[in-house]
Amino acid sequence: MAKKRSLTDDAKKLKEKSRMSVKENENPEGDARVRSLRKRLKRAQRKIRMIKQRTEGSKSKKTGSDS
Repeated sequence: MAKKRSLTDDAKKLKEKSRMSVKENENPEGDARVRSLRKRLKRAQRKIRMIKQRTEGSKSKKTGSDS
């Protein structure tokens, strides 16, 4: 089995792919490939945000700070 990429690496690659496909395409809004790349990128970014939020929340609970 292949190794899984980290979410940040995946997001970087998706961002690069979407930029390149927009440059290649004259109508990026109507292209299904561009839309799917953007959806995957947004999904990866959402996952990264949620993981970051969870770790920050657990850190504050461990230290006992009330903010």
